[in-house]
Amino acid sequence: MTHATEQAAEVMAGMSFADVVRRRRMTRSYSCEPVDPAVVERALDHATRAPSAGFSQGWAFVVLDTPETVRGFWTAQTDAALSGGEPDRWLAGMMAAPVVVVPCSRRSAYLDRYAEPDKRRAGLHEHDESRWAMPYWHLDTAMASLLLLQSVTDAGLGSCFFGLVPDRVEAVKERLGLVDTAEEEAPHPIGAITIGHPTPGTTGARGSATRRRRTPWTEVAHRGRWGAGW
Repeated sequence: MTHATEQAAEVMAGMSFADVVRRRRMTRSYSCEPVDPAVVERALDHATRAPSAGFSQGWAFVVLDTPETVRGFWTAQTDAALSGGEPDRWLAGMMAAPVVVVPCSRRSAYLDRYAEPDKRRAGLHEHDESRWAMPYWHLDTAMASLLLLQSVTDAGLGSCFFGLVPDRVEAVKERLGLVDTAEEEAPHPIGAITIGHPTPGTTGARGSATRRRRTPWTEVAHRGRWGAGW
């Protein structure tokens, strides 16, 4: 066990739930130290405890934890990695993460679940997203992703959820095997999560909580109706 891993274990042993919530940050620069696979497995286990509409559990996670698979992801995701160009500071810090998890939503799981007898009366099993108030397959996968982020924080490591580059989504899907077939609709990536040991002494990004004021809950909560304030 390395010194950094020992420190992470000490942090994990001493954190309460409130500590985990307050300590979670988007880490954008990582050391090359490997991540204990048990940390990733525990985070995935916690992620599957997220709530889901109809208990559809329409999420999936593609875990990239080898240099080859991580490099393949960044090659598909970024022009700089693809062309062999020099990545900027942000990208270089992110690409150093030894683990990337791609959370994916499975719309078909919801349509199938709501076609079952106890849910069919809702009329949401048709292949028409307009029947749904929102695409809960994406929302539920996002909640599962937050539990994964919190679990990584609990282990004393860093993580960052980020969106895929819009015009590179198809390239990422192809790289990860997320391709529709005649029999099955492929899961859809809602973003990606880097996991690793934070680089010591790094400061937050310009738009992070270290540089900008965090809005107090009393300014965003409204009792009874919008505009009433707290």
